[in-house]
Amino acid sequence: MSASTHWLATAAAQAVLERGGNAFDAATAGAFVLHVVEPHLNGPGGDMTGVFVTGAEPGTPVVLMGQGPAPAGATVEHYLAEGLELVPGSGALAAAVPAAVDAWLLLLRDHGTLELGDVLEFAIGYARDGHPMLGRVGTTIAAAAELFQTHWPTSADLWMPGGRIPAEGELVRNPAYARTLQRLVDAGAAGSEGSSDETPGGSQGSGSRERGRGKSPGNGSGGHARKARIDAARREWREGFVAKAMVESVLTPHRHSSGTDHRGVLELEDLAGFEAGYEAAATVEFRGHTIAKTGPWGQGPALLQTLAILEGFDDRYLDPSTELGVHTILEAQKLALADREAYYGDTDVPLEYLLSAEYCASRRALIGERASHDFRPGIVPGFEPYLPPLRTSYTPPALAGAGSGSAGAVGLGVGEPTVAPSGETRGDTCHIDVVDRWGNMVSATPSGGWLQSSPAIPELGFCLGTRLQMTWLEPGTPSTLTPGKRPRTTLTPTLVLRDGHAVTALGSPGGDQQDQWQLPYLLRTIVGGYSPQQAIDAPTFHTTSMPGSFWPRTWEPGGAVVEDRLGEDVIAGLERRGHVVTRVGGWTLGRLSAVVRDPSTGVLQAAANPRGAQGYAAGR
Repeated sequence: MSASTHWLATAAAQAVLERGGNAFDAATAGAFVLHVVEPHLNGPGGDMTGVFVTGAEPGTPVVLMGQGPAPAGATVEHYLAEGLELVPGSGALAAAVPAAVDAWLLLLRDHGTLELGDVLEFAIGYARDGHPMLGRVGTTIAAAAELFQTHWPTSADLWMPGGRIPAEGELVRNPAYARTLQRLVDAGAAGSEGSSDETPGGSQGSGSRERGRGKSPGNGSGGHARKARIDAARREWREGFVAKAMVESVLTPHRHSSGTDHRGVLELEDLAGFEAGYEAAATVEFRGHTIAKTGPWGQGPALLQTLAILEGFDDRYLDPSTELGVHTILEAQKLALADREAYYGDTDVPLEYLLSAEYCASRRALIGERASHDFRPGIVPGFEPYLPPLRTSYTPPALAGAGSGSAGAVGLGVGEPTVAPSGETRGDTCHIDVVDRWGNMVSATPSGGWLQSSPAIPELGFCLGTRLQMTWLEPGTPSTLTPGKRPRTTLTPTLVLRDGHAVTALGSPGGDQQDQWQLPYLLRTIVGGYSPQQAIDAPTFHTTSMPGSFWPRTWEPGGAVVEDRLGEDVIAGLERRGHVVTRVGGWTLGRLSAVVRDPSTGVLQAAANPRGAQGYAAGR
């Protein structure tokens, strides 16, 4: 089963499964297609995080860490000297070391079974031969068109060929990216000359004969030569033509979301010195299930905290379709997200204490009948909570007095990412989930490097990401901009386990809303008995009562964004309780996908988001 935020990525992943590849081959193929078909939401210059299990170890969730750190030159002193108060939301100063491609290739090397060329052929084909452009891609290009034409001419050349924005459904191509991927494949082939496959079948029966006997190719296969070819492609990415073009691209000063021009700080040493890796997942128990997330260098544990707070309530408080349930869920999320701001980062985070029963009971006691409009992080012994600036609006100094129509105006939409004329994006991301017949299961959220992040790199066909906007320029915070440290990413895929086996992989785009939209799914399926598709289809909501992770880091005290389908009585009840409600239509929030496996029968399910008629689930 495969499910993702775009039908072509799902189709590519499913095609790989039909050819005999495993879930890791399929997810990698689908992810590179997402770079091509959802370029406004993710790109090769961005980031990804994943959580997976192998069929051989179905009860051991592992995090695929594809979040790059701040470059060596990304110091608070440098940014302040550039006249900045915040890390910009667009432009090369916001770029972390790109990590998505290396992470996917690492997963393919260690746990996949197919050759790199076989996995990348789908993305290469769509980039070279064309694919129908999404209307949202055109909307994104239109929002940033003036920026492209005035300040980022390489982006105008790539995304506005002939000076026009392609129409929805029009075949669009990215031959530069197709050439980039093909050169990686070629570099892999050249770099492994002289190697040989001593064990073609691999240790987990990944040769064709072993697959025919139904064994699980979960730990990679193809022997030493296949892995050497993939490693050679990884080196080409980190040290070869890709790295050199990235570094060259940041040398020219260009417009940032601050309204001022700067050059980037990315160097060859930053790229050569980074490798993606694996980490143990953070987990919490909830109603007989284990929920697995990334560590607190990402926002994932905030979902774990929310569940740990909700665990102490009766089921009637956990129904996302009632006034009581929505209110309780929103209040629990505010408390967990306040702790995210106060304690999370690529540093020493007291996560065990934050997830402890005693601490979560004290947080649960703060939830009353009325909506809180306060920022309320908890108290952790030995730690000083960071209290971020609580801004309800922000205008960069360079644009003060420039008028509401200036290039620095900030678009604050909900649901899908909004793009201001400055290129600043609030929200993000794609998602893909895959499960195979052997029990390998992966949930992955690729993001960043979207087409409006920074000027396109002509010879590569993509641009750098902007994840450093999630760091602060104030000293002493858990997520202060620090060379070599990862920004506190919003990317937060989820794996659910029961009785020692993974049963669900799920996730959603949406920036700060990713876990907020996944939480009702978990409550509806685990507590409410919904099917996966019913849970995704059901109306959802989220809070904006926390400082945003994206530039300009504003918040709306007491804010609650809801789909109208929650119903008049529920919405009116939330308003009576003091929630500042914003209605956004019936089918606007969330872009969830999920795959499910019943370990006792091997029966698989998949579900995808109907909103926007773009997500797709497939399987057999």
